[in-house]
Amino acid sequence: MSNILDLITEKVQRAFADAGFDPSYGRVTVSNRPDLCEYQCNGALAAAKQYHCAPLSIAQAVAEKLDAADFEMIQAAAPGFLNLKLSGTFLQAYLQGMRTAPDFGVEKIGAGKTVVVDYGGANVAKPLHIGHLRPAIIGEALKRLHAYLGYKAIGDVHLGDWGLQMGLIIAELSSRQPELCYFDPDYTGEYPSEPPFTLADLEELYPTASARKKVDPAFAEQAHQATAALQQGHPGYRALWQHIMNVSLADLHRVYDALDVHFEAWLGESDAEPYIPAMIADLKDRGFAVESEGALVFPVAEDTDKKEMPPCILVKSDGASIYATTDLATLVQRMQDNHPDKILYVTDKRQALHFEQIFRAARKSGIVPPETQLEHLGHGTMNGKDGKPFKTRDGGVLRLETLITEMTDFVRAKVVENRIVEDDQVEDTTHKIALAALKYGDLSNQPTKDYNFDLERFAAFEGNTGLYILYTIVRVKSILSRYGAWAHLPIQPPANACAKDLMIAITGFSPTLQSALKSSAPNLICAYIYELAGCVNKFYHETRILTEEDKDLQAGYIALIGLAKDILEQCIYILGFSAPDKM
Repeated sequence: MSNILDLITEKVQRAFADAGFDPSYGRVTVSNRPDLCEYQCNGALAAAKQYHCAPLSIAQAVAEKLDAADFEMIQAAAPGFLNLKLSGTFLQAYLQGMRTAPDFGVEKIGAGKTVVVDYGGANVAKPLHIGHLRPAIIGEALKRLHAYLGYKAIGDVHLGDWGLQMGLIIAELSSRQPELCYFDPDYTGEYPSEPPFTLADLEELYPTASARKKVDPAFAEQAHQATAALQQGHPGYRALWQHIMNVSLADLHRVYDALDVHFEAWLGESDAEPYIPAMIADLKDRGFAVESEGALVFPVAEDTDKKEMPPCILVKSDGASIYATTDLATLVQRMQDNHPDKILYVTDKRQALHFEQIFRAARKSGIVPPETQLEHLGHGTMNGKDGKPFKTRDGGVLRLETLITEMTDFVRAKVVENRIVEDDQVEDTTHKIALAALKYGDLSNQPTKDYNFDLERFAAFEGNTGLYILYTIVRVKSILSRYGAWAHLPIQPPANACAKDLMIAITGFSPTLQSALKSSAPNLICAYIYELAGCVNKFYHETRILTEEDKDLQAGYIALIGLAKDILEQCIYILGFSAPDKM
């Protein structure tokens, strides 16, 4: 099913052709003057240069060729604008098509294609902190958006499980418990099935080791050596690494589940390790990898660069691989396993240079073919209400779980105080509202921009908030419940101006999703549903629905708000949250 702008454009382009002009001038856009019209075409202004004709005359000629049954208003306005308002019957037919078509008639532009979305950025052995919120929320929304538009969407958490943090933990544990069999070079038996530490131990080991590394050069060297030994297959270190993975992954699953963030692939840097030796050998054989100061690097600078582009380091002088190595090897793995048409990375924008180096190396070496799209969406940071970096009271980095708990507790107090639901529904309702507040508060901002976290504002029922969207959905659910069976009621022509505004807003669903996909911008979906919710509420306040005596007219009202509710619920699912039954 064509989206509304494409459909209107087809009609206007046909009119341009019928009037004797190039149809390409007939592109229609949403009006930037809604007080004058709903849609507009400015093609006559450009066509005037080619046809040496007054633009107003061209607009008038095109207007005469348009089907009056499709438009309530067709106006050629100086100096050459074509202003349009859709007819009620046109909107009725279009919305009826939306509600009866699968997925509201949205074109599956990704059908037959695969996208890998690399998001989350979790590091094993470290608790998720506030910096992990944005990539998780944005990445999940973009993955769901791709899936809805037809892609086979694979979300990969891409764990940081192979770097220096592992060497630091191993070195610190070795200092504390050198008697453990993992550190005995002569040990040949089976390693214990139970880890020599708990999650709490692990969360204390890493920060202690990290701080020690900064003041103890000998310990820092020991950690680097442990990292290299782990990567080279030290059996005791590999066994410890597996313990670290098992303990950490259980906790990561728990926190991501609380955010309703789910990955199809729980792979990490370690999964790319088997691909590294062959990749390095191939890059050396073909002259892409060269030695530099004892390290192996891949020069990626180009003559057109306006600023310095450092080489991509593949192997450090001590023989250890780094993020660039595993990221490049991960591309080898993904091309072999998934054959993706697109790979999208969602990370902090400060990693922009890293991904530029990786993408260049992947293109130059042919690891990724030209037809596969590589994209890095660098997101901004979430700051505190005062605009400063979000910190705990003692100045530390706030744990993500703590933030979720604070939002949940704040919402629960409101739910209980206002007696929104029965006692047995408090926790489920609280969870849904808290998630909406948290996710919408983030996603309504442009991904690349920083924003300030304001718990009170995000959890407000009024304004551009997730709770306002949920409240609108719940209000419509209540009306539909009181009305009764409504699912098969037909859409009717708009009975009033508010109904028409609501119908036009509904038609924006498909174009919005396509724009959000093209720009990797979930905030466009937030802006859309805020506008749609506003139209729903205005229609509700200015139209008698349940008290309407004309049953046919009432049925049309119910069908319209039911469709709006369905669209809103589909959008919030894509954004990663859902609505309760009561609020």
